[in-house]
Amino acid sequence: PSPQLCPPPGASKWDVREKVWDYLEKSGLADFPRPVHRRIPNFKGSHQACCSVKELDVFNRAREVKVDPDKPLEGVRLAALQARKTLLVPTPRLRTGLFNKIIPPSGATKDILRICATSQGIKEYSVPVGLDGKARVDLVVVGSVAVSEEGWRIGKGEGYADMEYAMMVSMGAVQEDTPVITIVHDCQVVDIAEELLDDHDLTVDYILTPTRTIKTNCKRPKPQGIMWHKVSSEMLEKIPILKSLRYREAQAGKDVTLRDEPSDSADANTPAALNEKATAENTRPQAALGSARLGRRSVESEALSPRLEGSGTITTVYVGNIPPGVKVGELKCALREFHATPLRLNWQGAQHRAFLDYKDKAAAESAVSSLKGLSLGGNTLRVELAKNQRNKGQV
Repeated sequence: PSPQLCPPPGASKWDVREKVWDYLEKSGLADFPRPVHRRIPNFKGSHQACCSVKELDVFNRAREVKVDPDKPLEGVRLAALQARKTLLVPTPRLRTGLFNKIIPPSGATKDILRICATSQGIKEYSVPVGLDGKARVDLVVVGSVAVSEEGWRIGKGEGYADMEYAMMVSMGAVQEDTPVITIVHDCQVVDIAEELLDDHDLTVDYILTPTRTIKTNCKRPKPQGIMWHKVSSEMLEKIPILKSLRYREAQAGKDVTLRDEPSDSADANTPAALNEKATAENTRPQAALGSARLGRRSVESEALSPRLEGSGTITTVYVGNIPPGVKVGELKCALREFHATPLRLNWQGAQHRAFLDYKDKAAAESAVSSLKGLSLGGNTLRVELAKNQRNKGQV
């Protein structure tokens, strides 16, 4: 481990992060984007460290690789694309779903693949992957702020890498033996006290630096799925796909009580109770959540208002890919859970579709973004503005 950076006994995770960030900046090792504080730091030599992934068996055998969007991991994303592997990249802050699958245009040149590996390329050449359990990830590559030779990892402190991994376990996308790699500068390999680790912290199996490849032989078990008692309702609001997983796990009979929820009633998290709770929450002003959430307040109370019916601003959302066997009640439950109850629901189960009417375009668009990635009966639903609405201006 890096002698100049070994944290003193009793150092907290935050102390370790600050030490690494400060050292990278002071020593001239930090690279764009800067300052590296509060990020997964990019460093001089990151590309070299990434290149050694090609020498690992676990990389060469993998068909589907999940690589975080951080700048220092760009070289691994490029190596995966060049080796024609399926590349999955988590969506930033998990705002719209869990992964984007990067699909380079056919006949892509080396330069185009290079662009596909950047954050810009991730935006331009990707399609979202839903929750329908089709992803089977053979290799996970995460960024770190600090890591120990035993495989203990410290991220930037927001918990996204741990959460993404837990969500993949929950979806069945990773197994217990799926290897995890991190790419860091040599100075980021430090001693980390094991008592700093929580049971939801992700550990790593390989550490690649510009000068070495460390196999950690880490025996500490990786997270076994989402620990709902550690998830706050604020996090649930920020990460729409967590709601889908929570709903799914509640249906499977798991305890999905959140950290800041009273757990006095054992039945509080049955799917039925989740729906009632969601309906109650719908009526609370959501303005604090910013303009993207406007129009998401419950429209159930206005469902039969004739003024709205005749106002001509109604916007329709199309829901497709509904599997046979799913009943209208299940869709209604999910709509309530996601604060997306429409004024009217036109169910066409035999055609595997439904149409939802909302009072205006803002409410419809809010519903579309809330329901992205929603899975019912094993299918990820297709949710979009109905064809005749897409080009209609605000009336």
